[in-house]
Amino acid sequence: MTNKSNDVKEASHEQKERITYNARERIELLADEGSFWELGASAHSSVPGMEERTPADGLIGGIIRVDGREAVVQAMDVSVLSGTEGEVHLRKSEFFHSYAKQRRLPLFNLCEGGGLRMPDGMGSDGISDKLFPNCLLDHSRETPVMTAILGESYGGPTWMAVTSDFVTQVRGTGMAVAGPRMLEMASGEHLTAEELGGPDIHAVHTGQIDHIAENENEAIAALRRFFSYMPSSSEETPATNEVVEPASFDNINIEEIVPANLRQPYDMHSLIGVLIDEGSFMDFRSFYGKALITGFARLNGRVTGVVANQPLHMAGAPGPEECDKAGDFICLCDSYHIPLVFLHDTPGFRISSRAEKQKMPSKIMNWNTALAKSTVPKYSIIIRKSIGAAYGNMCGPGMGADVVVAWPQAEINFTGPEVGVNVVYGKHIRNSEDPNKERARYLEQWNFDSSPSKAAGKFLIEDIIEPNQTRSFLIRFLESAYASGSVKSRRRLADWPMSH
Repeated sequence: MTNKSNDVKEASHEQKERITYNARERIELLADEGSFWELGASAHSSVPGMEERTPADGLIGGIIRVDGREAVVQAMDVSVLSGTEGEVHLRKSEFFHSYAKQRRLPLFNLCEGGGLRMPDGMGSDGISDKLFPNCLLDHSRETPVMTAILGESYGGPTWMAVTSDFVTQVRGTGMAVAGPRMLEMASGEHLTAEELGGPDIHAVHTGQIDHIAENENEAIAALRRFFSYMPSSSEETPATNEVVEPASFDNINIEEIVPANLRQPYDMHSLIGVLIDEGSFMDFRSFYGKALITGFARLNGRVTGVVANQPLHMAGAPGPEECDKAGDFICLCDSYHIPLVFLHDTPGFRISSRAEKQKMPSKIMNWNTALAKSTVPKYSIIIRKSIGAAYGNMCGPGMGADVVVAWPQAEINFTGPEVGVNVVYGKHIRNSEDPNKERARYLEQWNFDSSPSKAAGKFLIEDIIEPNQTRSFLIRFLESAYASGSVKSRRRLADWPMSH
């Protein structure tokens, strides 16, 4: 057995040129060399006369090692009746999921299949024993479940994906409740698999996948990389990597990354990149709710979750999608004992009729509830601005952070200066002898009131730190949290639905 890096094993030139792999080849790409032990190879369809046509009944599975860690894998074999799920196929799948849960082993699903097999599932008796198994619905995030959509996937593969901790989908594939042919018969709609449930649909609109892969190699690599941030089960904590000293943060000109002008956009990824261990950031659900960044990183070798506003999109103002994304990510990190870092730069929540139609108040409170129930260490830093209710949702004071600090020029308030002055003093300004001078006077006062020094003076936030202290602050306080040993959450969010 040999360990591999987070990238898949080197394939031959011929393999790299191939578009798809079969089920066993996919397992070999994922697993450490020689580590796959198959179970159920002798299985076949229970329908008389189908024994020879259904090797393994279309599901290849067993135990593997991934970077030396034991895991369970199941891969649908599309060469067997289009990867559809017969009685034996489903019995095997339930076994693999139950075994992973029972023995606290991570589970990898490599999916491509057409859903429930018609002959096996027909009739009241056929469908009665082929509904959702309890192990799929009551997993409680006890072990990481990771799914790759590698071909057209309907029914069962879709249920697996939307109940997983991490999902990657290859471009050109489709994932939906039912396939295009059934859709056409049921509703008259004519759609391709990708139009119905391609990665752009799920990454941008539904948020039901976390990563888009250009090909199968990239999808398998994404599974391995995500797994590298996870513990093998909820009874463990993520592994700490050997620390490699980065370049001194003191030598970085923060103003080249974060403009002093509060209205000037910048890419928050650039700031994250210099705060964390070099090259350690992995975006989570990057195409969905783009005004908020969520992802995994390492700080001094320790796995950390990052939640950060993204000023490049909607000025960093969260909407309904960002709320869902934040809640899901907080649940994931808290369930697997991963500390959270919040980087604020937001003008507040997006206000619009569209947001109201999408239940914005409920989504804001879902995010807050996830924060309130989470018990991992949390560190909150106001970078440039944090306005209104979003200040709380980004783990501001009273929202469960271990420590809240701000950069000296940060702005904290109920609303932005221009909006606030216009709402509160607009009539008085318009009626004054010199409206411009009067507006400037109120803006100056409003900006003073927004300074973090007032909150720090009353110890409503714990400190004001210089920008070049940010990485040192995070590392020091993370180390203090772990000074007495491993830090585990109380896992109060483990049963929170995967997609709410």
